Amino acid sequence: MNYKIDYDRVKRIGFPEVIYGASKDIATLLSITKEIYSKHGKVLITKLQNSKYQEIKKEFPNSFFDEISGICILGKIKKSRKKKPEVIILAGGSSDEFVVNEAFYTLSFLSINVEKILDVGVAGVHRLMNRESEIRKAKVLIVCAGFEGALPTVVGGLFPQPIIAVPISVGYGVAEGGHTALNSMLSSCANGLIVTNIDNGYGAAIAALRILNI
Repeated sequence: MNYKIDYDRVKRIGFPEVIYGASKDIATLLSITKEIYSKHGKVLITKLQNSKYQEIKKEFPNSFFDEISGICILGKIKKSRKKKPEVIILAGGSSDEFVVNEAFYTLSFLSINVEKILDVGVAGVHRLMNRESEIRKAKVLIVCAGFEGALPTVVGGLFPQPIIAVPISVGYGVAEGGHTALNSMLSSCANGLIVTNIDNGYGAAIAALRILNI
């Protein structure tokens, strides 16, 4: 099958076509992956299941896979020369790590200097304040939170950088599925938050890249 891969995307908008792995069968994944790899020498796959990665690994033994987020990276990644983090990813707790890692490895793939800070949720807001000087060094903040999704509002009231809020599908009762966090972030009283879809760490990473590219 002849896939219409968008090879001009890097020149046009600043980042390459990325493969969404969750719904593709392994034959399709391998075919597209080989085609992109032959052109660019590197490939990013998101939302990949471990069973599919095991098949990809046979063809690309030096590939990287993060089972927590489902991110798979093929090829050598050029590290950022920036000494300070360009993006810092904040999260309320370790339960948010599957989204945090998706954003983290996407930005790493794109050669952005990125750091992540977990366990700074509003239930113990002093933990956030203890990292204040460190957080101020970044150009863009990605803030992930489940349950009531209050962390981006707190961060938005404290820090001046562009803030990309990511609602997480962690919670139970009315918070189950991330819709409470999403609604909270969309109705935040902290002006100017950018809000992604639920669990969209990849989208947050690309939004951060677009800001950095200005």
